[in-house]
Amino acid sequence: MTAELTLLAWTLVLAIVQILLPAMWRNRETGIDYNTGPRDEPGPPMGKITARLFRAQRNLFETLPLFIGAILIAHVGGQTGALTLWGAWLYFLARVVYVPLYALGIPWIRSMVWVVALLGLGLVLLAILF
Repeated sequence: MTAELTLLAWTLVLAIVQILLPAMWRNRETGIDYNTGPRDEPGPPMGKITARLFRAQRNLFETLPLFIGAILIAHVGGQTGALTLWGAWLYFLARVVYVPLYALGIPWIRSMVWVVALLGLGLVLLAILF
């Protein structure tokens, strides 16, 4: 298996973590009875950290399909190399760093880290297209 596919697998693990984190924080806010029930009535408003974790999750899910597609196209097309490896590492590491930055509400740096992830995706696409 290529390093790019391994990084893709770890990115999917990150996606699972980003599904679990806001769910666990929300459970702390609403309690187990609410979460195991039918949730016919809206629960209490989300706390700041829970809401941030949900937004960070949605943010990952906006670019994750693109990253998956780009890595798979590069792999199937035999276009893996330095650009795809650097791109996959940049995307993965930036996405890992992005979660706590968002949860802690750190502006600017969080946005710069997002740009690094997008740059990583761009490197993979560059390798595919040129």
